[in-house]
Amino acid sequence: MKAVWFDQFGVLPVVRDVADPEPSAAGVVVRVEATGLCRSDWHGWLGHDPDIALPHVPGHELVGVIDAVGPLVTRFAVGQRVTVPFVCACGDCPECAGGNAQVCRNQTQPGFTHWGSYAERVALHNADVNLIAVPDDLDAGAAALLGCRFATSYRGLVHQAKLAAGETLVVIGCGGVGLSAVMIGAALGARVIAVDISVDALASAARAGATFTVNSSGMTDPEVVERVRLLSDGGAQVSVEALGRESTVAIAIRSLATRGRHVQIGLLAEDPVLPLGVVIGRELTVLGSHGMPASDYPELLALVASGRLRPQDLISQRIGLADAPAALAAMSAPLPAAGVTLIALTLP
Repeated sequence: MKAVWFDQFGVLPVVRDVADPEPSAAGVVVRVEATGLCRSDWHGWLGHDPDIALPHVPGHELVGVIDAVGPLVTRFAVGQRVTVPFVCACGDCPECAGGNAQVCRNQTQPGFTHWGSYAERVALHNADVNLIAVPDDLDAGAAALLGCRFATSYRGLVHQAKLAAGETLVVIGCGGVGLSAVMIGAALGARVIAVDISVDALASAARAGATFTVNSSGMTDPEVVERVRLLSDGGAQVSVEALGRESTVAIAIRSLATRGRHVQIGLLAEDPVLPLGVVIGRELTVLGSHGMPASDYPELLALVASGRLRPQDLISQRIGLADAPAALAAMSAPLPAAGVTLIALTLP
């Protein structure tokens, strides 16, 4: 099969022929229909993830059709269309037993712990625990994006921060994850303030449902905080940081009203220094969101089926596998392209 492959961190990947994967005893092999270009893959390519062993094939956000099943799989069969959380759980550990498969202590992650979905086929483990059946008529882009950025944002806003209709949500950073949070917040009935330095990203945020947009280019951090607090009448109830930068994490936290809730989704290369004095003084809550267990996907799929949430509307371009290496490298630009890039695969 063909796959995007690299054997050095930070060096442009190539598309080459590699061996087809084989299903593990409790796993499957999925023929990839589409896969999202995600900033987490960019972090992995640059060597920021200790789980990645070289050579490597990235990709973790996917939809496809089951091509082969292991002998222990009972709930799924060849020919079914599926997606999967980027955190694949074991189903046996205490975290899984407690309903928190997204932080499974024995988790596997396609594109990180093993070869991923920037390929014609991908192996997925513990299929009965992790696979999610996808309707045949669901847009491939919408289905693929549910695996990472939409699931992470949904769980962060709904299950962690418990965002309520009528509350104000501020989203710092309007890349794919941030736009997902904007769209979900709007679908839940929140007033959304989107912050970014890119005019195009803010335009996408407005189309996704943002009530206000703040172009922070040329503004100091305190000026950004002041602007958000003015628009939110003294501070937002919930903030999301989707960039992964120390300065923007601080902006998100300082933008909160008393007793506000901050959700950290953006990945950071190093642990940041946080304004804990503000956290203590305002009694703020700082939460993480690391994906969502497969068992919680039905409510997210129901929101998509209702038409209130349209992940496919965030897709700004659809490219082939041959264009994926350059698109991955382009994420290093100071202002990457707005919206979400989808890699669409067609097998002969």
